Amino acid sequence: MTSSAVVAPLVLVVDDNPLNVEPLCDLLSAMGYRVDQALDGPTALIRAREGLPDLILLDIMMPGMNGYEVCRHLKRDATTAKIPVVFVTALSETEDKLRAIEAGGDDFLTKPFNRPILLARVRSLLRLKAARDEVENSYRKLQALERLKDDLMKMIVHDLKSPLTAMLATLEMAVDGDFGPLSDDQGKLLSDAYQRGGDALQLIDDLLELTRLEESHITLDMQPLSMRDFLKEIEEAWRVRVERMGASLRIEDEEGLVVSADAHLLRRIFSNLIGNALRHAGEGVSIRVGAATSPEDGGTRFTVSDNGIGIPPAYHDLIFRKFGSLNRNPGRSGSGLGLAFCKLAVEAHGGRIWVDSREGRGTAFHFLIPTSALPAAPGSAA
Repeated sequence: MTSSAVVAPLVLVVDDNPLNVEPLCDLLSAMGYRVDQALDGPTALIRAREGLPDLILLDIMMPGMNGYEVCRHLKRDATTAKIPVVFVTALSETEDKLRAIEAGGDDFLTKPFNRPILLARVRSLLRLKAARDEVENSYRKLQALERLKDDLMKMIVHDLKSPLTAMLATLEMAVDGDFGPLSDDQGKLLSDAYQRGGDALQLIDDLLELTRLEESHITLDMQPLSMRDFLKEIEEAWRVRVERMGASLRIEDEEGLVVSADAHLLRRIFSNLIGNALRHAGEGVSIRVGAATSPEDGGTRFTVSDNGIGIPPAYHDLIFRKFGSLNRNPGRSGSGLGLAFCKLAVEAHGGRIWVDSREGRGTAFHFLIPTSALPAAPGSAA
């Protein structure tokens, strides 16, 4: 079994005077470094792009293209921008050092240089670059793994959706009595299975749409929505489940309020927020859903609040992160996707979402959809 040899760092020495280059190259070679050299600015740029050295020792006073210009070219080029540059020069005025820093230099040594100090700084910058390269390499690997995980998740979730939809259709037929009469216990069990299957289907839809929102693959279908009609639909859609859980749902809207939004995403936002209140706020919870114009915010503020057990302030940011669920009600844990979806969906409208809650004092989720960020309603004046 053979192990790959460790390649020594490459140092590029740039100076128009060969008498300065040769001893410096000999010193670096004696310390175990690989060495390249250039006697003018244009050659230095070519060597840097082709060889990608780990460090560049650069003279300032060179004919044609001086060291400041060389450094600026290196730092503007994405290929060479991250290579550390140490100016090695006879110039020693403060103004010269400031110009070196402004040009993008990483260090400054004055000739004649002290050899131990030069080598110490070379070693320090090389260690720093090696550590940065390792971090960037690890980050690239993590990104690749994240993409692979997301692709695998999308494939699995997509493949789960079709059989789950078929199972729900069969359960719905059974609950409706299409296969014959059911006892009370049978009806309750099948209804519960149908409800939980619906939750699983919503989770799948959340995963798919969350991914599309993260990748900016969703085009909003903006349309004017009557909030009174829209919220009544939300109320009716949740009526049976709310009653079954001994909860209550009250709608509070502003008369004549019309909002331009994507109806599908807005409906999903409310469903996630209401579903969270039912799962986590506690038995017999009272839920209020409201919508009102907010002139000070320049848009419409929506609220879904409950009188449940509340959320500790320390978790107010966490709950909006992907998979950042907080189990407030044992036995009814969430996926940690609903609020992450809500945040992205609201932000896709140009708005923001936040929570106001304390333990034992209930929870209110607010989200704002700004009027100025949305397309004008059809037929409105320009």
